[in-house]
Amino acid sequence: MKTETQSMKTEMQDMKTETQSMKTEMQDMKTETQSMKTEMQGMKTEIQGIRSDLRDLEHRTINIELHLENTTDKNIQLLAENFIELSNKLNQAIPAADKNLAYEVKVNYLLEEVDKLKKRSRKRKQNNVATTV
Repeated sequence: MKTETQSMKTEMQDMKTETQSMKTEMQDMKTETQSMKTEMQGMKTEIQGIRSDLRDLEHRTINIELHLENTTDKNIQLLAENFIELSNKLNQAIPAADKNLAYEVKVNYLLEEVDKLKKRSRKRKQNNVATTV
C-alpha cells in the first residue's frame, strides 16, 4: 500500500508538474495573443491612416479633374479659337505683304529707270550746250 501511495504521490506530482507546465504554456499563449492584439490594433490604426490619406487623395484628384474640366479646358479652347482667328488674319495679311513687296520691287525698278532718264537728259543737255558754244 505504501508503494501504491508513493506511486500515486509520484503520479500526482507528475500531474502537478504537467499542470504547471500547461499553465505556463497557457500564460505564454495569453502573452502572445495579447501581443498579437496589440499588433493588430497598430495595424488598424495604420489602416485608418491609409484610408484617411486615400480619401484626401480622392478629394484632391476630384479637385484636379474639376479644375481641368472647368478652367484648363476652357482656356485651351479659348486659345485654340484665338489661334484660328489670328491664323486667318495672318493669312489675310500675308498676301497684302506679298503685294507690298511686289510694289516695292516695281517702285525700285521705276526709280532706276527715272535715274537713267535723268542721266540721259543731262547728257543731252550737255551735248546741246557743247554744240551751241
